[in-house]
Amino acid sequence: MGNAFRCVTLPEVAESRSWATRVLGLPDAVLYFLLGVGGAVVLALALLDLIGSAVAVSGVLLGSLLAVLGGRRASADERAESNRLATLVERRAEQVTALSHELRTPLSMIKGASDLLLEGGPGPLTSTQTTFLRTIDFQCAQVIHLCESLLVQAKIESGLFTPAVETVDMSALTRDVVVAMRPLCATRDQRITLDTPQVSPEVQADPRLMVQAVTNLLSNAGRFTSVGGRIAVRVAVIDTGIAIYVTDDGAGMTRERRRELFRPFVSRGPLGDGTGLGLVITKTIVELHGGAILVDTAAMHGTTILLTLPFEGP
Repeated sequence: MGNAFRCVTLPEVAESRSWATRVLGLPDAVLYFLLGVGGAVVLALALLDLIGSAVAVSGVLLGSLLAVLGGRRASADERAESNRLATLVERRAEQVTALSHELRTPLSMIKGASDLLLEGGPGPLTSTQTTFLRTIDFQCAQVIHLCESLLVQAKIESGLFTPAVETVDMSALTRDVVVAMRPLCATRDQRITLDTPQVSPEVQADPRLMVQAVTNLLSNAGRFTSVGGRIAVRVAVIDTGIAIYVTDDGAGMTRERRRELFRPFVSRGPLGDGTGLGLVITKTIVELHGGAILVDTAAMHGTTILLTLPFEGP
């Protein structure tokens, strides 16, 4: 088998000695070479101690050695892959941040101009002009909100975002979001109702993220509620924390659509409009706070989305 033998040397003496101590039980031995047959290492025939004398270990099977060496190679490969993925995620977050800022600036200017026209400062508007401007205003607000959502999602995924946790009154926060959303829903003649408990439910959370999550829920409900429809929002105290229910009287969802609800770029709208990102981002935010998001829906019977948050927060 002379030609079948191959020699493998390990330059890291300290490392090989550590292996000999741990696996072979030879504290003064340094692994010097391995013998292989047919390209597969099978056993060690000799070791050298620290002064170069041979240490006989004939017949010691090297399955454990292969596992150790293979594990080290796998760990190095995993670290390299992990570093590569971390770099990609960070780069993606930077790209999303830049894109978000580039989009929001012109959209904010368009929305500002439409708001001025709607206020009537430049002159009176016809009913048709008012309708068109409200559509512009609504769609600009939707895209600006989407940019903000994407920015938050990218930061969370990249690990660059740390929640600024504080005590948050979820009734007051939800009320503020409802007030902010009413003008947008009014462009489609939709009505939003709000029911809150008498005792203010407080949780430990990042208020900016909570505004984002609740806004996403209302925006999603408004998008898929029919013109002239109703959106009901309820805040309740439960045993473990608080719950926010958002119910729309839209077309609801089939079981198949329900399974795809939290997949990005899959819309539940009947015409396939929307990106589906709002609920994905909301789920990320809620789970970051130790909460959960549940859905109750049926085709032609509307949808209720339930958001729960623990009192103690993340």
